[in-house]
Amino acid sequence: MAYFLARKLGLAAATMLAVSFLVFLALEVNVNDVAVKVLGQFSTADQRAAWLLANGYRDPFLLRYARWLGDFVTGDWGVSTYYRAPIADLIADRLRASAILAGGALLVIVPVSLVLGVLAGMRVGSPTDRAVSVFSVLTTSIPDFASAVFLSAIFVFWLGWLPGASTMLTGLDLRELVLPVVVLSLYFTGYVVRITRASMAEVMAAPYVRTARLKGASRLRIVWRHALRNALIAPVTVILLHISWLLSGVIVVEVFFAYKGFGTLLYEAALNSDVYLIEACAMVSVAAVVLTQILSDIAYTWINPRISFSVATARAEA
Repeated sequence: MAYFLARKLGLAAATMLAVSFLVFLALEVNVNDVAVKVLGQFSTADQRAAWLLANGYRDPFLLRYARWLGDFVTGDWGVSTYYRAPIADLIADRLRASAILAGGALLVIVPVSLVLGVLAGMRVGSPTDRAVSVFSVLTTSIPDFASAVFLSAIFVFWLGWLPGASTMLTGLDLRELVLPVVVLSLYFTGYVVRITRASMAEVMAAPYVRTARLKGASRLRIVWRHALRNALIAPVTVILLHISWLLSGVIVVEVFFAYKGFGTLLYEAALNSDVYLIEACAMVSVAAVVLTQILSDIAYTWINPRISFSVATARAEA
């Protein structure tokens, strides 16, 4: 256990180090561009030269990278040039907002997708299986922006039941969360349903399940005691690995509904060439990815104790 965690943490640290270097290289290799983005395009050459000298941009690239990385590790993420506010505070607030949205989506995705996938996988070729398969194909074939437009047209403009924007200006409003959560849930639910159904169908055809049937075990006992844990390994792993996507990859949904989350923050940072904010958002996204990767590996042994940490590591690396 200790060796497994140490190895995974080492790989996570190496990944974040490599990504941090690439991010810094892409955004700050040209110091003159950084000065223009920070001071504005109407700043003079003398102002830019003075700013570069005052902020250490005349130092060698590797020294600047080491200094930036040290500041980031210690929590000094700088000040946003667009929002004129500390980046750490901005990201913390937006991450909380996205966590609420992602949590609401997971409350829908996890139970619905696992139940439908298990029911379909238990009876391959049955009417239930065909109905669930059609649902999963339809939901995964419609992109987020299309379902957002379609649902808004029905529930906002036609029926008038829900607000079209989720700005949360008056605090937490569950009505404003409905449409963003549904849009996020539709696509991902269909995807997890297909994974769960395929995994469950494979397990139900396994020799030990057939042996349990020959011994007279009921279908409920076979599913609950023998098949379910093995069938849940793949979908649970997929769900854990997509938590980072829910936090940082929902830019389309958050921008469409004017939801002030982490995805919108990253979009606005890129739109306004906020170098320091882009760097911080990129590193937070990478941290979320490597953390969920570690959690998914641990989930292997939690779902099925017969799987050792070495097997879990081999599965993840494969």
